[in-house]
Amino acid sequence: MGAMFRSEEMALCQLFIQPEAAYTSVSELGEAGTVQFRDLNPDVNAFQRKFVNEVRRCDEMERKLRYIETEVHKDGVHVPDVKEAPRAPNPREIIDLEAHLEKTENEILELSHNAVNLKQNYLELTELRHVLEKTEAFFLAQEEIGMDSLTKSLYEIRSLMSDESAQQVANRGRLGFVAGVVQRERVPAFERMLWRISRGNVFLRRAELDKPLEDPNTGNEIYKTVFVAFFQGEQLKSRIKKVCTGFHASLYPCPPSNGERQDMVKGVRTRLEDLNMVLNQTRDHRQRVLASVAKELASWTIMVRKMKAIYHTLNLFNMDVTKKCLIGECWVPTADLPNVQKALADGSNACGSSIPSFLNCIEADEEPPTFNRTNRFTRGFQTLIDAYGVASYRECNPALYTIITFPFLFAVMFGDLGHGAIMAMFGAWMVIKEVPLSAKKSKNEIWNIFFAGRYIILFMGCFSMYTGLVYNDIFSKSMNIFGSAWKIPYDDPYMQANQALQLDPKDSYIDQPYFIGIDPIWQTADNKIIFLNSYKMKLSIIFGVIHMIFGVCMSVVNYNFFKRRYSIVLEFLPQIIFLCLLFAYMVFMMFYKWLAYSTFNEDPAYRQGCAPSVLILFINMMLFSSAEPQDECKEFMFEGQGIIQRAFVLVALCCIPVMLLGKPLYLLAAGKKKHNAKPENSNGSVNAGIEMQEQTEVGEGEPAPAAKPAPGHDHEDEPFSEIMIHQGIHTIEYVLSTISHTASYLRLWALSLAHAELSEVLWSMVLTMGLKDHGYIGAIKLYVAFCFWALFTLAILVMMEGLSAFLHTLRLHWVEFMSKFYSGLGYIFQPFCFKTILDAAEDEE
Repeated sequence: MGAMFRSEEMALCQLFIQPEAAYTSVSELGEAGTVQFRDLNPDVNAFQRKFVNEVRRCDEMERKLRYIETEVHKDGVHVPDVKEAPRAPNPREIIDLEAHLEKTENEILELSHNAVNLKQNYLELTELRHVLEKTEAFFLAQEEIGMDSLTKSLYEIRSLMSDESAQQVANRGRLGFVAGVVQRERVPAFERMLWRISRGNVFLRRAELDKPLEDPNTGNEIYKTVFVAFFQGEQLKSRIKKVCTGFHASLYPCPPSNGERQDMVKGVRTRLEDLNMVLNQTRDHRQRVLASVAKELASWTIMVRKMKAIYHTLNLFNMDVTKKCLIGECWVPTADLPNVQKALADGSNACGSSIPSFLNCIEADEEPPTFNRTNRFTRGFQTLIDAYGVASYRECNPALYTIITFPFLFAVMFGDLGHGAIMAMFGAWMVIKEVPLSAKKSKNEIWNIFFAGRYIILFMGCFSMYTGLVYNDIFSKSMNIFGSAWKIPYDDPYMQANQALQLDPKDSYIDQPYFIGIDPIWQTADNKIIFLNSYKMKLSIIFGVIHMIFGVCMSVVNYNFFKRRYSIVLEFLPQIIFLCLLFAYMVFMMFYKWLAYSTFNEDPAYRQGCAPSVLILFINMMLFSSAEPQDECKEFMFEGQGIIQRAFVLVALCCIPVMLLGKPLYLLAAGKKKHNAKPENSNGSVNAGIEMQEQTEVGEGEPAPAAKPAPGHDHEDEPFSEIMIHQGIHTIEYVLSTISHTASYLRLWALSLAHAELSEVLWSMVLTMGLKDHGYIGAIKLYVAFCFWALFTLAILVMMEGLSAFLHTLRLHWVEFMSKFYSGLGYIFQPFCFKTILDAAEDEE
């Protein structure tokens, strides 16, 4: 947990690697995942780098693997998962892997080509069989009639023609015909085209196939129709064949005699049986080949992706002047420097290199990346902070405190013991089933968001159960565990005389408060809303001011770490004084009012009705005005309060020019002093630079110098006018935001009250409907009412209200809390890690 306080120290290192050991060394660094490389060739085109040919080879192998994977999935062959990811193959194994992939691809291509040819032959024979079988009815009808009935039908159609034309048609003799199949959706257009090109001289008979056929190329189902077109004349025959070609209709020979057709059908069926047997054998052989390939497919994919990542990384390296050594630069956490040195040594030993690789830490001219080492528990909270902005290098990390403050502020708005228990059980289930659920790797984005925040959900549920106990609220009902501190006479005369139950401490309070939280008797009071309204509104202001004070105090940690101790006096002190004298004082008045004013106080000036409004007091304090007291009551809570309030406002106003002018004037004076002292210390600075450069060379076993902390983007090197502008903006923003942010915490009160009232409305309007009747009807109504109540509770109160409270809590941390000390201008540390690369590739798929 200590690593979460601020980002880890980073070192900029140079790697000197022999070319023969470069591949294996980078492979070891990828397995370790602790190094972020810098591009030393930013001006070199990607196609002109040293290892571009190797990258192209990897791309070609990836293409082959994608084709193999497509064929495997097409046949429904299961691809087993890899239990342990294989390491990147060495350069000798790459050649064998490339040859094996080439052989496998060619074998699958040949099998696919043969299968397509066999399926094409099978399709043609199937269509021929259907043509012979379907057209049998057409020719049988002709033979039964004893004359060419089709010719007669055609003559009847031709009766509309002139006598001379009809006589010419009759002299031509018997009709010719063309038989084949065409796709079903093209039949209407096919008929119209035949009618147009023949002017109605073609007689078309067709029959649809009952079962679809399989497309040899795609495997999709296609529906076709058998047709026979009768005509007269060779010229018309050529026209019909052209139309069939245009509509991609397949024409098949069909003998005119019955005997020839029967013999042909028998021959076609025999060939179909033989071809079907060959297809089954081909399919079985293809299944065996793909099954053997599927066992290694996942491993091959991982190996090729690792190879490609290694060569992409090597393209970031540069050659030395002798072209005998590869030089790379990388950011490394100082705690992981021994691991990097070990990875380099293992890489050199793996290739048998006699010259070891060297690691040299150098001075950084730029701000290092931000790296916060997290675990499964803290990763979700760190993600919430990084979503707003990555912390500057070595800046104080708010994620550590968010672990407690985030679920607590959420619970203030979502305080219900029952709803919190539902959320806590859901989070606990995800935590307990963490390993099997993470292994499934779901593609559902919403589920992945929930699962990534499982510990946040668990904490939000647990904290909501606690605040629900404090609010004494469980599904809008209260629990009387410790006994009520109120005595209400529930007799008939009292109930008849009082239509509504109003709790008044004068009559019924016994001055023994409930042990924890709110007394359950308030659940039956009509003035419950008035009481809870004041109670939760004051709590929200108290928590908000404490949260903001904590955020301002966190800025001291950054000022001290970045050696800007002058900001503690010139920025932190006026900020904290301004905040405490105004808003922390308002919180003090709330507590004083709770303690001083009581029904049982004998002083008439401090009786219950004389308690002044804290809001009115605060407004009069800011306006330097006063209000007239009523009866025996006093205007202020204690003696001298008016003088103290005026002093507080004046001191707070005096803090504003200090915040505005203090830092710019100090930097102006410090800059002049530094400018005057620069010639005297020039030699000393040069010597110090030489000494620092000598200390950068680090051998094995020696501590590495960490990168210097960034100045926190303080604009110290800018001109005085720029510093004044930035400081003026920050001062105005802080003063105005202190007021607006305090009011913004009232969302804790508003959402908590809305959640409680919505829960009560849902109980009284839905579940109560099933509790009014008795007997079987009442049981059925209760069952239905409970189903609707449970559905609305989960959908509205837990899901929608939970999401709303989550977003409001996120805003309170991002804006109201983190703006007091957090700049968030860094960039994330993205190490070269095979696991991250493989996970990203799987997500893209």
